[in-house]
Amino acid sequence: MKIGIIGSAGRMGQVLVAAIAEAGHDYAGGVDKGDDLASLIAASDVLVDFSSPHALEANLDACVAAAKPIVIGTTGLEERHHYLIDDAARDIAVLQTGNTSLGVTMLAALVQQAAAQLGDDWDIEIIEMHHRHKVDAPSGTATLLGEAAAKGRAIDLKSHSERGRDGITGARKPGNIGFASLRGGSVAGDHSVIFASDNERIELIHRAENRAIFAKGAVKAALWLKQQKAGRYGMPEVLGV
Repeated sequence: MKIGIIGSAGRMGQVLVAAIAEAGHDYAGGVDKGDDLASLIAASDVLVDFSSPHALEANLDACVAAAKPIVIGTTGLEERHHYLIDDAARDIAVLQTGNTSLGVTMLAALVQQAAAQLGDDWDIEIIEMHHRHKVDAPSGTATLLGEAAAKGRAIDLKSHSERGRDGITGARKPGNIGFASLRGGSVAGDHSVIFASDNERIELIHRAENRAIFAKGAVKAALWLKQQKAGRYGMPEVLGV
């Protein structure tokens, strides 16, 4: 299979090239801002996008025009970006995720299960740490884990989250999901989901030792997506969880 990379000069783009070769598939090429996207799409069976939110609309439009599936691993997406993805998914297969790691996908499934089984007297806090160059917070993975917890509790994350506590914030609101973001060094990605009750605590943790895990998962997602009909998908479908 021929896999093309949108955002090939970034940190993820570079490790994706090696992951594609390791999986025994062909690297169709890569593009970055100002490059010929249409030619890359024409030469690819499936695209993997790790570029930027600003480029997403053009990337989706080009893939729809060429009827090519696309894996979107770009983080920092806003609500309008998800509307664009939903619209494109009417015509092509689109897989969007805040994290392509297979381990994080399994972690999210465990978080959802724990949130569903434990009552709202268990407070949920999500802590993430990334390298000093990361520009968005909380991370896409932290948001993914928060959405998993909210789904388990059958609540809306947007109206039940607490972020950026500072000063006199008042007592913690029951049932809310808290987020804390740390930045420093060269950390590829650490995520902890804490379930805390009055007398006990559960911590579910994933630590990324190397970006290669994200690339490996993205390639697996791309190969799976090529076989799917038009629609919107996520990493849980790839693993069947």
